[in-house]
Amino acid sequence: MKTNRWAAALAATLLFAGAAQAQQFFRIGTGGTAGTYYPVGGMIANAVSQPGKIIATAQASNGSLANVNGVASGAMEAGFSQSDVATWAYTGTGAFEGKPKVTDLRMIANLYPESIHLVVKKGSGIKSVADLKGKRVALDEPGSGTLINARMVLAAYGVKETDIKPDYIKPNQAGDKLKDGALDAFFFVGGAPAGAIAELASSGAGIELVALVGAQSDSLRKSNPYFAVDTIAANTYKDVAAVQTLAVGAQLVTSAKVDTETVYQITKAMYGEAAQKALQAGHAKGKFITRQNAVQGVGIPYHPGAEKFYKEVGLLK
Repeated sequence: MKTNRWAAALAATLLFAGAAQAQQFFRIGTGGTAGTYYPVGGMIANAVSQPGKIIATAQASNGSLANVNGVASGAMEAGFSQSDVATWAYTGTGAFEGKPKVTDLRMIANLYPESIHLVVKKGSGIKSVADLKGKRVALDEPGSGTLINARMVLAAYGVKETDIKPDYIKPNQAGDKLKDGALDAFFFVGGAPAGAIAELASSGAGIELVALVGAQSDSLRKSNPYFAVDTIAANTYKDVAAVQTLAVGAQLVTSAKVDTETVYQITKAMYGEAAQKALQAGHAKGKFITRQNAVQGVGIPYHPGAEKFYKEVGLLK
């Protein structure tokens, strides 16, 4: 009798182990809940999950740098990253200068443009980056791509961090402080419209976006080719006129250590008809997540699973 019980228990254990092995968990690092990475990441996770095979989940995080480090350490299988941060990590330049290169970092897909937002209260009188001198400015949290880009923009326009009163907080906290009069401006890099900024534009005194134009913007773009000229269209945010700015690509990255078949299935599912419909209906940035955009502005090697899919559909040779 004991032998039968032991045999049944062993069979159940093996069956469970087999099921667990068959079902892959795929954690995707995104960003703060008020940004664009988090909702888009949730939509992608839902769209690519295949019950019994792949369970994808979106996790809130501090953004690009945190996600690249999480992918490198194996704490997550994939993550959202700005194109500049992914390139720096792989090549050991920029924010990764003097740090070990993340040589295992691999591309799944370029997703959509991320606009640099410089948000001020309506009627603040801040019309250019140079006007930020002496002002209280939020630059986002350490570990975010926004902080790096904000520092680059300030430097390009001749504004030192010591010239402003910096605050290192997330955009939703920055929005609250701006509304309360405790902050003059904040930076945010992400797909427009961003939840926290849309909410701010619709409440209270309203907002303006400061343009990133002129010789300083041109020079920033020439020295950092991953920046592109971008326009945030009129009324993307309530009563805010169209504004020219700069953008980087939002990309989904993974590690060379992640299983090829899993990444292939996820890439294939993301560009399948059902997922494409859900992405386009679910968020303004979803319509940019197309096969054609997937292979634009890629500065690191593709993961073999993603590469297999792109070759199958004729996007890569």
